[in-house]
Amino acid sequence: MTFTPTRVATPRLALTLTAASVMVAAHLFGAAVAHADTSPSVPPGTEASASAPVEVDPNDPDLKLPDGATLAAPKVLDIKSVVEDQSGDERREDTNSDVTFALQAEVLFSKDSAKLSGEAKARIATIADEIKNQKATKVRVFGFTDNLGSSAHGDVLSRQRANAVQDVLDQQLNDPDIIFEVRGYGEQYPIADNSTEAGRKKNRRVEVTFPRTES
Repeated sequence: MTFTPTRVATPRLALTLTAASVMVAAHLFGAAVAHADTSPSVPPGTEASASAPVEVDPNDPDLKLPDGATLAAPKVLDIKSVVEDQSGDERREDTNSDVTFALQAEVLFSKDSAKLSGEAKARIATIADEIKNQKATKVRVFGFTDNLGSSAHGDVLSRQRANAVQDVLDQQLNDPDIIFEVRGYGEQYPIADNSTEAGRKKNRRVEVTFPRTES
């Protein structure tokens, strides 16, 4: 596929997949500016992003429902585009409402560390550029780990890594109007199988999500 900073070109992206996910409610964000918000929240992609555009009358005879049948709650399909670079180190997801960048921990940090590498800061700079392009004022930075080690350790490490990415984004964006929500989810919300190293590598990640520019 996200914070005067060094500008680098967006990494070349190769594999594109599309999927549709059903969404039913509006996006929620935290309220702390440039600091971690401690109120409940969920990771990008697990919350609803759209509401029904029109009301549907379940009594409309043109619907031709069988006797005794009722309509389910209206839902909106949100088209998702997923683009991942050939190495799998970085993934970008675009939906109708949001942009999410997912960076694997190995390209950001040393093992069991929350100290960013030089390469990591360059990658984060490209995310900051996209945040500016989208004119986003709400940014979520969420950290995740695999299931190795204790759950408590994963919670702390994922939060420290999310904080490190948010710090760089804040410096590069240099915009006091941007609201950051920062969380560490540890081993929760895996995106791959933790029984293999390839899967655990995908689960060790930091995700940066922000709204798309309204058309």
